[in-house]
Amino acid sequence: MGVVEGLTEFLPISSTGHLILAASLLNFTGEKIKVFEIAIQTGAMFAVIWEYRARLGRTVSGLGHDPQARRFALNVLIAFIPAVVLGLAFGSIVKQHLFHPVPVAMAFIVGGLVILWVEARHRKAFGERDQQGERRARVETVDDMTPLDALKVGLVQCLALIPGTSRSGATIIGGMVFGFSRQCATEFSFYLGIPTLMGAGAYSVLKNRHLLDAGDLPMFGVGLVFAFFSALLCIRWLIRYVSTHDFTVFAWYRIVFGLVVLGTAYTGMVTWAA
Repeated sequence: MGVVEGLTEFLPISSTGHLILAASLLNFTGEKIKVFEIAIQTGAMFAVIWEYRARLGRTVSGLGHDPQARRFALNVLIAFIPAVVLGLAFGSIVKQHLFHPVPVAMAFIVGGLVILWVEARHRKAFGERDQQGERRARVETVDDMTPLDALKVGLVQCLALIPGTSRSGATIIGGMVFGFSRQCATEFSFYLGIPTLMGAGAYSVLKNRHLLDAGDLPMFGVGLVFAFFSALLCIRWLIRYVSTHDFTVFAWYRIVFGLVVLGTAYTGMVTWAA
């Protein structure tokens, strides 16, 4: 489960959706496991902190005197707030009704179709050569973002409350729709994930602490460690990938995978646990 989390967290294919499906296949289900699935996302966020430790360190140390550092931190905070508000309001309802394989599969398919539409729109606007399009983007880097840009990304991140949608997919593809370069949208998605997912993990553990005991520490520890290392590999690969490729392959993966899950559920070939 840790490896699944780390390898899917930053790709536009939904780590939560993959965790739900993997847990179902492993018959690794229950209220405690739902907490586990959210908590181990923190391991992937530690990978972001490690990979971008220099930038994050400069930001923290420059908050008192560097306008650029303050603007960056403010943008992350602004983008983070909508997820906090809607997550607290609807998180329990979503977990109760949508953390199941069939809704996840449907979200996979819808998300894949959205990615195909956005990529077609991007090619039409900027031409077939991705690099040419990137040079013409309205927002080239995270330092070019305005508070309004950050708010827009924060709002589309809320779509990821629906499991199978993909937090990374919503923020990256949404950023591209709003005029971000592919690299900028991807990098800001990494940064925004730090408070969003670490906060969600801490809140879930605290809220459901009555379900947990000391005997769960090894399970959570293994999940966190493997999520960290697999996420670190994924981050480094994805940064190289987006410099020369689009996300069409992930769209088709989502659509095919979603259809397979729906097909096997309908025919009874696979008994997907709730």
